[in-house]
Amino acid sequence: MPKLPPKDYVESVDWPQTVTLQPIGWVRSPYTERHGTPRQSQLSHPPADYEPAIARIELFEEVVPAIALKDLAGFDYLWVIAWLHLNQNWNPTVMPPRGPRVRRGTLATRAPHRPNPLGLSATRILNVEGNVIEVAGIDFLDRTPVLDIKPYVPYCDAFPQAKAGYVDEAEAAIAAETDIFGQAGHPLK
Repeated sequence: MPKLPPKDYVESVDWPQTVTLQPIGWVRSPYTERHGTPRQSQLSHPPADYEPAIARIELFEEVVPAIALKDLAGFDYLWVIAWLHLNQNWNPTVMPPRGPRVRRGTLATRAPHRPNPLGLSATRILNVEGNVIEVAGIDFLDRTPVLDIKPYVPYCDAFPQAKAGYVDEAEAAIAAETDIFGQAGHPLK
């Protein structure tokens, strides 16, 4: 059988000027206001008595049949891609909540106020039943629209030796403060 020439999809398909997304479900979270909601789903230095919030990802049966979740229960973690629907505006720079009080480029942070207010969160799967995924550790408000979910796969989703720029510097400063005072100064979220 002869080898077919490659297709050039880059030039043959129009580039979209807009993108339309439909929520496939929503988050049912104990958090109903921004104040007090974690900034990340997992803490880098959790206190000894820390208990992550339990939440549910409820997928709409009319959009996603339960069979689409088949085999998800075998994974420990889940990526949740959400639309941060309360964030209407954004700025090109923000002041991160930790580290030195320096304005950073928004796209170099995980700030929720973005040109497209997409949220990405890795959360622990506790149970999958029908169209409901029970999770531990969530940083989304109740009723946050879910756009997609994907299983967390350690070999391609984790890069333990990756550099994290100014975040590494903040971690080093906290570690230095710990060495000086013999206890953690300000645990990172």
